[in-house]
Amino acid sequence: MHVYRSALLRFADDGTALYDQDGLLAIGPDAAGRQRVQAAGAWQALAPQYAGVPVQHLPGRILAPGFVDMHVHFPQTDVIGSPAEGLLPWLENYTFPHETRFSDAAYAQQVAQVFIDELLRHGVTTALAFATSHPVSVDALMGAAQQRQLRLVTGKVLQDRHSPDGVRDRTEESLLDTEALIRRWHGVDRLGYAITPRFAPTSTPQQLRGAGELAARYPDVWIQSHVAENRDEIRWARELFPGSRSYLGVYDDFGLMRERAVYAHCIHFDDDDRALMRATGAVAAVSPTSNLFLGSGFFDFAGADRVGFGHGLASDVGGGTSFSPFHTMLAAYYVGREGHTKPGLSLSPERLWWLHTAGAAQALGLGGVVGNLQPGCEADFLVLNPAATPLLARKTAQAGSLAELLFALIVLGDDRVVEEAVISQAKYGSRA
Repeated sequence: MHVYRSALLRFADDGTALYDQDGLLAIGPDAAGRQRVQAAGAWQALAPQYAGVPVQHLPGRILAPGFVDMHVHFPQTDVIGSPAEGLLPWLENYTFPHETRFSDAAYAQQVAQVFIDELLRHGVTTALAFATSHPVSVDALMGAAQQRQLRLVTGKVLQDRHSPDGVRDRTEESLLDTEALIRRWHGVDRLGYAITPRFAPTSTPQQLRGAGELAARYPDVWIQSHVAENRDEIRWARELFPGSRSYLGVYDDFGLMRERAVYAHCIHFDDDDRALMRATGAVAAVSPTSNLFLGSGFFDFAGADRVGFGHGLASDVGGGTSFSPFHTMLAAYYVGREGHTKPGLSLSPERLWWLHTAGAAQALGLGGVVGNLQPGCEADFLVLNPAATPLLARKTAQAGSLAELLFALIVLGDDRVVEEAVISQAKYGSRA
């Protein structure tokens, strides 16, 4: 049993932020030996239950749930920060050429270690990630995540057309490889598999149909892809799939819309698309730094709330410009405020934080498992320093409410705030 005394942030089931200035977090093994939260709350109320248990005091720090990244590309770790005129040129000039290198298992393993290092350095303890079209890229990332005990979901990209040599796969072989990888990795330790069509235009109808059949055969795996990110991409999808009601409808037509289906971007939606997301249980991975960087558009948070479908935040590295959840939350605030192309609204600091922790976990079907520090949750948590930089220290010292404290961290924070990420007692960071 490990008991910590510090300020403590967690979330109620309805998304309300709960904060104890003087909090207690107790961590211990469950019957299977996995570390879980045993208790969380005010020190004064809980401390008598742990009399005699050694306590680690962390004055001036905040214990918070590990962040959940709903959409990130592990092979684009070295593509981040590449200039382009938009999504499709960026893919053609940078992404596809770089991803050809992941046919080399040794190279994939080396990048996987860097990728996991970056996630942990920025406080991301759960991620839904794209690999490449090469099965060895999945093996590399799964192996690296397993070594660090990270909860991670990934999958081999399916793309059997409109893709260059080196990343284009073969329809039948791609589906056989996908099923073999599901059997090899899904449910092993803290790992999960995601059936991963890159996006509808780079898959033939035969490949999408096969992906849908696999999704029906393995209902507890995830599905991940992209949709309605860019208007040129939408026009292309309409030309290739003229029988579908919309770009999103393509995935529905092939049996790829259900719970645990995660679609990145979801920007250029109408209410019929939003209703389809709600009805099927599919969710959106909102990627604001990527959308701003590539000029794709602005996710309509008000529209998602009005119709009611699940969504959470994602870095979308390498189109996204940072692994940092603080940068992602701040960009989401900007996107929410934009009111020229859609209704604008101000996302509260508490909600921004929830969308990158417990809310993102809930969207992934992992509510009550990760992204929170309520009893029963797996013990992935962060030690945050709200005085990590001089200006941040000055601002947080003046915070008169939880909203002011969290917003100061969102606006001024970066990886320096994350002193330590703790996963199943393994510690990563400057305090480790």
